[in-house]
Amino acid sequence: MDDSTGLILKALRFSARKHNDQRRKDSRSSPYVNHPIQVAETLWRVGGVRDVTLLIAAILHDTIEDTGTTPEEIRAEFGGDVLALVLEVTDDKSLPKQTRKQLQIQTAPHKSHNAKLLKLADKICNVDDIVHSPPADWTLERKREYLLWTEKVVAGLRGVNVKLEMAYDELLAEGKRALGLE
Repeated sequence: MDDSTGLILKALRFSARKHNDQRRKDSRSSPYVNHPIQVAETLWRVGGVRDVTLLIAAILHDTIEDTGTTPEEIRAEFGGDVLALVLEVTDDKSLPKQTRKQLQIQTAPHKSHNAKLLKLADKICNVDDIVHSPPADWTLERKREYLLWTEKVVAGLRGVNVKLEMAYDELLAEGKRALGLE
């Protein structure tokens, strides 16, 4: 019996519980859990990804970084492979923000294939938010800087999935036009 659907549903429930009181910074202050769901759905719909471990990691990708979730919890619930992938895309929040951003650029080319896919889908979803529903308190300059930074990260992720890369490129171009960068 294939229990992959059950594991995905378990990950959705786990992520929803962990992100229960969090909101996105978008103009609608949408529930945070919408973001990891969108990342997993982007992998599935746009990228054609059917790897259950990767889809579960996408659903859980921000739990260690943004909630009180421990690596041990993820290992116990979802196994070592999911944990390894989540850890590979988790920023070290003890570091200053600019250092974390620079590390994302520097480490992108060295990530595993699945981590690159996950990071790429994450950047697609984040750029989509900046273009279509940006945080109300973000200045034009901050939005521009964010788009240009994602471009540097994604440069190191290229070569893993043409469809995801095309989706990112289209969104980035739309964002650059909207923000006066072209």
